[in-house]
Amino acid sequence: MAKWTEYIANWFRPSESDENEYYDDEPEAAQTSSPANETISQNNYSEKTAKPQAGISAGTEKRYDSGTSDNSNAEVAIPYWIEDEDALRDEGVLFGLSESDPEEKTDIIHRYFSNLTAGCIAEIEQHNEQIQELNLFIGQKNNRIEELNDKLKNPPVQFEREHQLPRTLIGISLCVAMCIGNFFLIRESLKPAFADNSWIALGVFLAGMFSLFGRISLFHDAESRISWKSLLEETGLPFAAALFVFANVVSYQSWWQAFALFVFVFFLFLFAGKLLLSNITVLRNDLQAWLRVQQERKDAIDNSENWESECQTLQQEIDELRVKKWQVLREQSAAETERDRLYAKRDMLIKLFESEFFLARRMKNELTGKQLNMIRKGGS
Repeated sequence: MAKWTEYIANWFRPSESDENEYYDDEPEAAQTSSPANETISQNNYSEKTAKPQAGISAGTEKRYDSGTSDNSNAEVAIPYWIEDEDALRDEGVLFGLSESDPEEKTDIIHRYFSNLTAGCIAEIEQHNEQIQELNLFIGQKNNRIEELNDKLKNPPVQFEREHQLPRTLIGISLCVAMCIGNFFLIRESLKPAFADNSWIALGVFLAGMFSLFGRISLFHDAESRISWKSLLEETGLPFAAALFVFANVVSYQSWWQAFALFVFVFFLFLFAGKLLLSNITVLRNDLQAWLRVQQERKDAIDNSENWESECQTLQQEIDELRVKKWQVLREQSAAETERDRLYAKRDMLIKLFESEFFLARRMKNELTGKQLNMIRKGGS
């Protein structure tokens, strides 16, 4: 049949230019076909295409696999004229000599290759999803690495806390020295009056320093309301202790010296205790701030080491993800190559069928009825 159609085709091909310009004339031939011819072609179509259509179901059948990445899916019958180019040309000639629409065959080719490429397309979509997930993971890890690098280059300064620890320590030292000096002053002042005056001086000193055990000085507490009871509690014992010292030294010192000693000791009792207590409170706060600074510096060093280790771990994970991504890209590229190959083969078969179809359609108008019958009998 192929030789016969080739013979007939060469018979009606006067030159190569005529063959090349055929497609420009085809729309006019299609428009000039009469309704009567279309009716006849529709009636003859079932007879003329009986063998090709029967060949699809009863002819030589092959099997192919599609639909999964490993090319294993339900078996689909292959029309014999798709695998055989000569048979495809015969189909094009028979359909061209009839009034059949070429889309009837081209749709079959499209559906056939759609089944073939379904597995490749599904595999490509699956690879695209995997690549998007891998890109998301890589992006998250890169953002974390950038964040850690920023922290390493510009560590947060949290340990610049204000404290006056040296000044506080010096103030406490001076307060302690002042209290010790006050004790020796009282002891020396009571020595003429009492032979064994050390314990007496200690008792007077502790009584005068009773304000040390108070919460806060009355003169520094702006919120408390001053009453005679609170004023007596604040100043009673310091005044009594200073007056005791004054009474014992006035007998052997001048009145002016005794009064000056009274005022000096009274105010030492009144303010020295509170000053020492306040400095102790400030010392506690400054020590806490200083210890906090030291801990934060230590934590910053430890965090820097941990951040560097985390950056290395994240970089290793990113490298592993990139390796997986490259593998997926290679598989995707192979699937796309196979899909494009099938598309190219599909387009080639469609072009081959259409070329024979339109050539036979043009020849039909130039052949006699006897010649057409001979061709049809040769095809059958």
